Amino acid sequence: MPNWLKNQIQTAFLQKDRNQIKLLNQCWFFYTERESKQSVKPLKSV
Repeated sequence: MPNWLKNQIQTAFLQKDRNQIKLLNQCWFFYTERESKQSVKPLKSV
């Protein structure tokens, strides 16, 4: 998890900002889903 996201999440939890927590959670899931799709590469045909 990137440091900037960790800091944002920590701040949102400390401030009890539910909207910010939800938004950051969605960002994290979008990021991880995109990263997992990029790491899977199709096999080359011989």
